Amino acid sequence: MSASTVELEAAAFRRLLAHLNQRSDVQNIDLMITSGFCRNCLADWYREAAAERDIDLSKDAAREHVYGMPFAEWKRLHQKDATPEQLAAFERAQKEHG
Repeated sequence: MSASTVELEAAAFRRLLAHLNQRSDVQNIDLMITSGFCRNCLADWYREAAAERDIDLSKDAAREHVYGMPFAEWKRLHQKDATPEQLAAFERAQKEHG
């Protein structure tokens, strides 16, 4: 993979994180229902990429990178309880794409 490709992919990832941070109204469960991944998934993938490169990165540090703040703070400020409708849609999505 060329250095340009890595730079472009990194820029796209940073833009995705910025976009998700601007759209804190979009709940993780909604992302999971429609796309099959959420902010927590991105943090897990980021941490896995670090581990593949022998970089020690905690779950909390990875989440803070993705959320732009400590996860507990983001959760307190932005996360709402999932509605019964969201939970049902999530279950359907899991069965369809699971």
